[in-house]
Amino acid sequence: MFGYINPDAPYLFKKDENLYKAVYCGLCKGIGKGCGQCARTALTYDMAFTSAIVHNIRGEDVKIEKKRCVIHWFRRRPIAASDDLTVALGCVNTILAYYKLCDDNADGERRGALRLIYRAGFKRALKRHPQAAEIVQRHMKLQSELEKAGCSVIDEAAEPTAAMTRDLSSYVLGGFATEHTRKLFYSLGKWVYLIDALDDYDKDVKKGGYNVFYNMYRKNSKAEALECGGEELKFVFDMLFAQMREAIAGIKFHFNHDLTDNIILRGIPLKSREIFYGKQGVCNEQKKS
Repeated sequence: MFGYINPDAPYLFKKDENLYKAVYCGLCKGIGKGCGQCARTALTYDMAFTSAIVHNIRGEDVKIEKKRCVIHWFRRRPIAASDDLTVALGCVNTILAYYKLCDDNADGERRGALRLIYRAGFKRALKRHPQAAEIVQRHMKLQSELEKAGCSVIDEAAEPTAAMTRDLSSYVLGGFATEHTRKLFYSLGKWVYLIDALDDYDKDVKKGGYNVFYNMYRKNSKAEALECGGEELKFVFDMLFAQMREAIAGIKFHFNHDLTDNIILRGIPLKSREIFYGKQGVCNEQKKS
């Protein structure tokens, strides 16, 4: 949906890099199988991470096969087979994309017209997983209402997306959902919403769109907002990271979890620093340390 959840590539084992790519490609094929070919264009690495961790928690190992795909047709590549769980996650991905674009359309944004591309896929996903669609619709409605009301409280503004991510994780995990998995996905959902808001700060100010950080600090640029409330925002993101770290410590994994550990423990803090300081700023910070 957003594409912020990525590994810290230089510290990723080769075996995990291969697994991640295979899971991503497998999920792409799963979307095609469950929702049609057009819906595949909405795939993000956020959902690839979700597929990897959910398969692990449920104890359902992925079967990797060498296959061709539409883009890389000239050479077979490792691709995770599309099992029922992969197809379900593909449906969730399509539902999220469709409702997000419907929301964009209601806000008068041009990209909202792209919802038409995913309408057929959404109908197929709705037929397969109506409960997932109900979860997304209910929470996105609450999110829209808060934003239209001009909410300026960070935790309140991020609550619907955090709760939606938590409830969707419980839906796909089924009986494997626990207090720790719900806490992890709740924190991930809140982090994604807030890091996206911080990343889009300047764009939202220019367009006059909603942004919880602008409503809180009333500064004309992200740089000014960070100068004003940087320490407070660092605390917010540090707390979210601490909650994620605590949650994964309590989760029972059935297989090796080096990949998801890299993404949560290294990739997410790295992405946070990049949004705060920019990529060059992160490099300078690392040199100092």
